[in-house]
Amino acid sequence: METILERIPFYLTILSTVCGGVSIALVGGITIWTFRDIRARSRDFLAQILATLLVIMLPIIGLVVYLMLRPRETLAEAYERSLEQEALLQAIEEPEVCPGCGQRVKSSYLYCPACHTQLKKACAACEHPIHLSWSLCPYCGASVTPQVIEPVSASEQQASTPA
Repeated sequence: METILERIPFYLTILSTVCGGVSIALVGGITIWTFRDIRARSRDFLAQILATLLVIMLPIIGLVVYLMLRPRETLAEAYERSLEQEALLQAIEEPEVCPGCGQRVKSSYLYCPACHTQLKKACAACEHPIHLSWSLCPYCGASVTPQVIEPVSASEQQASTPA
């Protein structure tokens, strides 16, 4: 009959095998997580490789160093933030709309491309587009007669469009 002292090497072998397997799984999991995380935060291939190698070589210390040095936001978060900023800037800027049909028009248009309403007129002296309500050209100082724009109703617009 074997004594417990004779079985200790067997138990130590099993314990070291289990601990080694858990350690390898833990390092593998940390490495995979680090690689996925840095890919979501940076497009720099060298940074992705270096961060992953750091965690492979020094598992716990490398993970702590990576967590201290990694970019604060993911690429998706940065993209969403830039979209939000762009939307805010567009909301701040007053888009020009045609008084006749309500379509967005560029500030350099003299006529609306959708309904052909005159939006601005060209200065007789310098040919820059100026608002119809202005009495003075801001580019050359020439005096102009202002005009009043009246919005075109839907029925008038349909009547004026050729069939």
